[in-house]
Amino acid sequence: MNRLTDALAPLGLILLLLGAWELACRMTGVPAYFLPPPSQVAVAAVEGLPVLVPAAWNTLSVALVALALAAACALALAILVGLSPLIERAVRPLASALQVTPVVAVAPLILIWAGIDHPERAVIALAVLVAFFPVFSGAVTGLRSADPDLERLFDLYGAGRLQRVLRLRLPAAVPFLMEGLKVGAGLAIIGAVVAEFAAGSGGVRGLAWQILDAGNKLQTDRMIAALVVLAVMGVAVHAGLERLERAGLRWWRGR
Repeated sequence: MNRLTDALAPLGLILLLLGAWELACRMTGVPAYFLPPPSQVAVAAVEGLPVLVPAAWNTLSVALVALALAAACALALAILVGLSPLIERAVRPLASALQVTPVVAVAPLILIWAGIDHPERAVIALAVLVAFFPVFSGAVTGLRSADPDLERLFDLYGAGRLQRVLRLRLPAAVPFLMEGLKVGAGLAIIGAVVAEFAAGSGGVRGLAWQILDAGNKLQTDRMIAALVVLAVMGVAVHAGLERLERAGLRWWRGR
């Protein structure tokens, strides 16, 4: 019963908000190009499904590739940091600078380096930059979370740095790494969309291009429909990673 209530509670709130939105649009007579009612957005979503689905897949595929690349780079760098405190002191300032630099600010430069004829490379690179830091931060934090008693046991047996990282600290970092991946997945989608906006070219036909095209034509219902698809896509990716996290942690703790 509790699971059913937990599932119906957000659905009920969404329906309540949609009903209020529909009622407000009809009572105030607001122009459809300014704020269309949900019913009109639903019609636009159904009619635009043949276009929105490929666009969503383009954006999602870029985000997943970027997340995989960011995770591989972040984990490799985190292991190096775990092996040497000197490497950590050298890398930390650069990683922090990378985190606080707005992706929109570096997008034109990345587009030039990737080549105007290959905007998809720039989109992946920018998404990797956005998704990198949460995964790296989670991995580094996890590598420091090993049980101190086990650390002393490894000292007693004379374990080397690499053995300590791979056999003790890396397994202890799994929960933190999964949390970083969940945050990084959302940021990878955001980075992909922002990069598509920055590219401003039909060469990258993701959801951002659909939003730009609809906005130029004052088709607000199409814009909101694309935003809804983007939100659903982000929720689905996050839910998938949560299920993977629960299954992985259950298996790991069972061992």
